[in-house]
Amino acid sequence: MKLKCIIVEDEVMARKSLQRLCEQHESLDLVSVFENAEDALVFLSTEKVDIIWLDVEMPGLSGFDLLENLTSIPQVIMTTTKIEYAFDAYQYQVTDYLKKPVMLPRFKMAVDKVLELNARKTTVSTQRQEIYVKTDGRYIRLAYADILYIENIGDYVKIFTQDNSYIIHTTMKYLEEKLGNQFLRVHRSFIVHLDKIVDIEENNLVIAKKVIPISRANKPELMNRLNML
Repeated sequence: MKLKCIIVEDEVMARKSLQRLCEQHESLDLVSVFENAEDALVFLSTEKVDIIWLDVEMPGLSGFDLLENLTSIPQVIMTTTKIEYAFDAYQYQVTDYLKKPVMLPRFKMAVDKVLELNARKTTVSTQRQEIYVKTDGRYIRLAYADILYIENIGDYVKIFTQDNSYIIHTTMKYLEEKLGNQFLRVHRSFIVHLDKIVDIEENNLVIAKKVIPISRANKPELMNRLNML
């Protein structure tokens, strides 16, 4: 299955070059192209993609502003003429960082990296059904089946089970990649175990009496993943 991607780039030549490269790659499905981050943000509020080819410097919202406003961030490949943005890109855990003009060999390397990460994620989700979390100097085994939901609390996340909760120093994006398809990020601050959902009403869901918000951007994916009648 091809990876759905969009381009967000204000420079005409750079945009056309990326568009041509995407359309010629057998693993990519270019679904839309945007000249600014504002229009891309509106699109991403209702649509889900696998890759964003994202310029850094643009009029209005920058590429980093766009990421800051997304509740769920897919794999991001940033493109820019300046290498000094690389550290900031690292903070957002972007998949790759390309210097313009983007040449075919480097473009292919970035796509291969995305494909490799996706394959690794699939392997993890099919082979492992548990994680280990460090607490009080020891590692506790948590079976996926025991996890109810995960909440973001600043630089930490809090994993909730039926009887306990565990605070660990990691990111929501990392856990999204680590956990299998049983889990879904429904809001910027919450990842839920789909099998533990008790009730859904408008923009909220309930797990073990906990009311969890559902963002507008993530609701379509949630409804698609559930066995709806």
